[in-house]
Amino acid sequence: MSKIYIFYSEEDDRYIADIPDLKYCSAFGSTEEEALREVLKAKEAWLDAVKKEGKLIPEPRYCPAIYQIAS
Repeated sequence: MSKIYIFYSEEDDRYIADIPDLKYCSAFGSTEEEALREVLKAKEAWLDAVKKEGKLIPEPRYCPAIYQIAS
C-alpha cells in the first residue's frame, strides 16, 4: 500500500493529499478528510488508466529520509 501524505498549503488555502509512489497523483480539499477522499478517487482513476495502457503498477517504495535513517 502506498503512503498518502496530507499537508496544508497556505498558498492554495487548502489541504493537499499526495501519493508519491504514483506520479502526479494528488488532490486537494477544504479539510484533511476531504483531501483524503479526493486522493483516493484520484488513485482509483490513476490505477485504471495505467491498467488500460497495459503498464505495470509500481511497487510502493517511497520512503522519506526520516524513515530511511531509522531502518
